[in-house]
Amino acid sequence: MAAEAATSDQPGRTDVRVLVLTGYGLNCDYETEYAFRLAGATAVRVHINDLISGRERLTDYRIMAFIGGFAWADDHGAGVILATKLRHHLGEELRAFVRAGGYVIGICNGFQALVNLGLLPGFEMGSFEREVALTYNDCGNFRNQWVHLRALGSPCAFTRDIERIDLPVRHAEGKFVASPETLERLAAGKQIVLKYAKPDGTPAKGAMPWNPNGSLEDIAGICDPTGRIFGLMPHPEAFNHATNHPDWTRHRVLGSARMNAEGEGIKLFRNVVAVAGSG
Repeated sequence: MAAEAATSDQPGRTDVRVLVLTGYGLNCDYETEYAFRLAGATAVRVHINDLISGRERLTDYRIMAFIGGFAWADDHGAGVILATKLRHHLGEELRAFVRAGGYVIGICNGFQALVNLGLLPGFEMGSFEREVALTYNDCGNFRNQWVHLRALGSPCAFTRDIERIDLPVRHAEGKFVASPETLERLAAGKQIVLKYAKPDGTPAKGAMPWNPNGSLEDIAGICDPTGRIFGLMPHPEAFNHATNHPDWTRHRVLGSARMNAEGEGIKLFRNVVAVAGSG
């Protein structure tokens, strides 16, 4: 299954190469590739089997994206089989990639895989120790909605200069859970990157629909201590144009500054491409 490179037809293109991991049941590869292309990177969709076989090498890339979907139908739990396969076949390559300064993003199912793999929260780099979980939504149902998010001060390379952002969620197992000790450690290390919020930016405090899954402390995304590995349940790649937002017509009528051609989700991709291209 050959990798497919994006064409270089976007302005401001850099030499930053992004591996967009695809596989059985994953279905956000085209959107994620497109988002990185808009951000100026050269994105390549690579099937997991091509990495395992050596046909594609992780060392040829600066950023790796774990995308959304339902890897292996979420059998045995969301992201579990994908994480197990990666750990078994590519564990050393992933450790080397991270230690060499590579950047990783996990979106929705990708976040679940990073958690199961142990790359997040990553208190000890490369330990592959699972310390947090993403489990069934409190409502017991799949949630498909837009959420309001507030960004906390963190070292995350993806969220620089972002204070608040709206993004869609699409998941059934998005509730972030961890022990009190782990939550304290995340907060102390400023590894909590995004929290669900009310429309005015105040804390959701676990209330539906602002917190769509019951995540402890309203946590929607975390990073590792370096800020180079980032996982979140909302989908930034799904807000690639202003008209993706459900209130886009209202923003247009009111003349909101948010009403521009590019969706706000692309900011996260632009941030990491800029950082990866400068180092």
